[in-house]
Amino acid sequence: MAAEMTSMQSVSTINATFIRPSMFYISGFHNIPHAKYYYMFLCFVYAVTVLGNSFIMGIIYLARTLHTAKYIAVFNLALCDLCGSSALIPKIVDMFLFENQYISYEACLANMFFVFVFMALESLSLLALAYDRLVAICFPLRYHAIVTKAAMTLIIGVMWIFSVSIFALTVSLITRLSFCRSVVVDSYFCDHGPIHRLACNDNSINIIMGVICIAVLIFIPLIFITLSYFFIGFALLKMSRGFERTKAMKTCTAHLILVAIVYLPISSIYIAAYIIPISSNVRIFNTALTQTIPPMLNPIIYTLKTEEVLQSLKAIYRHTKVNSVMERAIKNAVTN
Repeated sequence: MAAEMTSMQSVSTINATFIRPSMFYISGFHNIPHAKYYYMFLCFVYAVTVLGNSFIMGIIYLARTLHTAKYIAVFNLALCDLCGSSALIPKIVDMFLFENQYISYEACLANMFFVFVFMALESLSLLALAYDRLVAICFPLRYHAIVTKAAMTLIIGVMWIFSVSIFALTVSLITRLSFCRSVVVDSYFCDHGPIHRLACNDNSINIIMGVICIAVLIFIPLIFITLSYFFIGFALLKMSRGFERTKAMKTCTAHLILVAIVYLPISSIYIAAYIIPISSNVRIFNTALTQTIPPMLNPIIYTLKTEEVLQSLKAIYRHTKVNSVMERAIKNAVTN
């Protein structure tokens, strides 16, 4: 309590009842032994995430065969995964591995904004890829006319504008809250729900925005992705040749795996929270893994499960090997 009262000093006041703390305290896990090993594991996750997503972005940039509408969306997914992990994991490691759990009011709001923006963009990128697969399988003859690079760039641009706008509004509404009781945030980052629940004044609009954000982050994209695969399944059943059906299904495999690892854990924890009481440790552990593991696995899945990426990788390797041989031959000729 003394730490809380200290952090409540140096406040900005509008009137006698409005209190804006200078700092928040991020509590993290409660009484879990050897929790530092978990944060060390997150360091490993972050390193793999940075390397993997940089690698897939580099492959898409270097391989001209991947300069298509679909891989614009894949590039955007890798970029969002890289930025989202960078907004979350280094701060988690700094707070809990080095016991630096106080964060300034302004830095906390910035952390909230960037974490949620890139979470939303990851979710919407999977929706854009579902749209790509829907058109490719249901309207194969019109695919290149519908899903153009210009159209996909426009879709991604709208996604960015929408995500930035809705979460800028959500975060700005936090500034109207007064925190007179506690500044201890029961989460592992500056999470919207645990923060607005600390407010002393009316937070009803923040609760509404929280519901809207959960819908935007999880349930609306998941509903549209599910509908798209319903139509894809119907189109596959209409295919007369088995090998065509198998080939079409293979193009969806990587995307379906990504959808499963992103949506199943986080949607289950939110649904379960409305049905049964869930301890904060379970909620924090599940949500943290959901936000950190998929960005690490996405590039691995797209590299190993997507034929176009494997072929492009082989082509780049052959091109690099040929160039290396030619350089050695030129050097030998000059030397002799």
